[in-house]
Amino acid sequence: MADYDLVIRGGEIHDGHGGAAITGDVAVKDDRIVAVGRVAGAGAEEIDAKGKVVTPGFIDIHTHYDGQATWEHRMAPSSNHGVTSVVMGNCGVGFAPCRPDQHEMLIELMEGVEDIPEVVMAEGLPWNWETFPEYLNALSQRRLDIDVAAQLPHSAVRIYVMGERGARLEPPTTEELKHMQRLTAEAVRAGALGVSTSRNMFHRSKAGSLAPSLHSEEDELQALAAGLRDADAGVFQIIPDVLGEADVEFGLMRRLAHTAQRPLSFSLVQMPTGNPETWRNYLRHLERANQEGLQIKAQVFPRPVGVLFGLDLSFHPFSLHPSFKPLLGLPLAEKVKAMRDPTLRAQLLAEHPEDTNPVSVKTANSFRFAYEMGDPPNYEPDPSEMIQHQAALRGLTPHEYVYDLLLKDEGRAILFQPGSNYRDGDLAAVREMAAHQHTVLGLGDGGAHYGMICDASFPTSFLQNWVRDAKSAEKVPLEQAIKALTSEPAAAVGLRDRGRLAAGYKADINLIDIDKLRLHAPHVAYDLPAGGRRLRQGADGYEMTLKGGQITYREGQHTGALPGRLVRGAQAAPRMPVVA
Repeated sequence: MADYDLVIRGGEIHDGHGGAAITGDVAVKDDRIVAVGRVAGAGAEEIDAKGKVVTPGFIDIHTHYDGQATWEHRMAPSSNHGVTSVVMGNCGVGFAPCRPDQHEMLIELMEGVEDIPEVVMAEGLPWNWETFPEYLNALSQRRLDIDVAAQLPHSAVRIYVMGERGARLEPPTTEELKHMQRLTAEAVRAGALGVSTSRNMFHRSKAGSLAPSLHSEEDELQALAAGLRDADAGVFQIIPDVLGEADVEFGLMRRLAHTAQRPLSFSLVQMPTGNPETWRNYLRHLERANQEGLQIKAQVFPRPVGVLFGLDLSFHPFSLHPSFKPLLGLPLAEKVKAMRDPTLRAQLLAEHPEDTNPVSVKTANSFRFAYEMGDPPNYEPDPSEMIQHQAALRGLTPHEYVYDLLLKDEGRAILFQPGSNYRDGDLAAVREMAAHQHTVLGLGDGGAHYGMICDASFPTSFLQNWVRDAKSAEKVPLEQAIKALTSEPAAAVGLRDRGRLAAGYKADINLIDIDKLRLHAPHVAYDLPAGGRRLRQGADGYEMTLKGGQITYREGQHTGALPGRLVRGAQAAPRMPVVA
């Protein structure tokens, strides 16, 4: 009889704590790691890991799988990139709590803020809940390829408590504030990992209305914080006003963290315009706050945050032009055929984007700052390759030049427009942000932005571009990179039972061939409910991924195993080794 269910033999073990790697074995029994080092006993399955890197499963604390987790079993594209646990319900948007007559309001909001097509949500969401505890109960019945943890979204709470008044951004009454506080405490006691909100002015419904949370006065945000304090658990997640001043935004976050007496996490990016020192000011405030005992972390994305353009995607330079609107619902081949007509070309080049949502118009017009993405995808393009520069070199307008780019590869060409974290054409600022002791990697946004962003692949590009292929002066040591993808995000949200390769921890494990690691270009698939479109992105080099002791992926292919479950609330670290 075997001593263990599985033993991984002779791999380069990175335990997730940032220390030097060791060569050894990892033994698994049931859903836990039971031994690391030299394992004498036999496993029912033995895996040869010589020459490979063995790591804990990766953790992404900023995703939007709130809907996808209710209608399908695989949380791709995150699970294609070594991720074994995610936190969803970020940015103050989600699907619970929600009264039956409010479904359309939340769907419209998610369509605009997170680029999830209305038809996909209408077809896919079972709506077998109303309250947030009922939503968690529904999730607890799901079988997934990774673990999911949920946060209570502020905009949903506001609409649930205030109805249409909440959507119209009216102020809540004293009783409504108390109701929000009670709902927050109730959700966290039921298993929410925390509460989330957004002050980002770019978060709007499809029609252009501001997200319900955006203009909330401080007393409303304080009610949410007080709910965390009442529950004595949870993390406050917030998207600050990205166009605001760091002193103002961080001052608010300090007060919220003080009220909640709980950890707070916020998104930090380097904006392409405005005060170039804003991100540094956030880091200064972050240092002082933690020195004073407040538990505040900034989430940082380790590559440019940007938008993808393409004829088969949500946006491209002509997607909002009047003459293109009759083509929107056509198959890609028919769009390409129509655009090759010189008459339509002349019409589209003469028009301008039209939409009720100013953010959509701004997005469409930003194409001139984009680049051809290519395959393999280039997330650090040379500024000289920018579309407006290439057009000028050829004596063309940006629209004339990009028109032909879009028709490449029968219309499957994708353009990448780095919107933030790439000021002056380099990643110097984001490298400094990511290395800060009070920041954590995140912001993959898996489960959202199906037709314009595919950032859930960041663990692969991080290991490929910042670790293996980086210049020596910029190279991140592998052991530090693994820590940044595992134990650090786990600790930031209280999931202390994972992110480590040590006895007693969750048997969430990656076996990676670093030399073969390669990120593929994003591609379009029509496999969402109602035939909805999404971007997928694969990778080479992940030889095996285990979730809860079960092999979920071999050579990037799903095995059919679905050991992933809902994680209710914070999880304590193991107190002692598990005896086999």
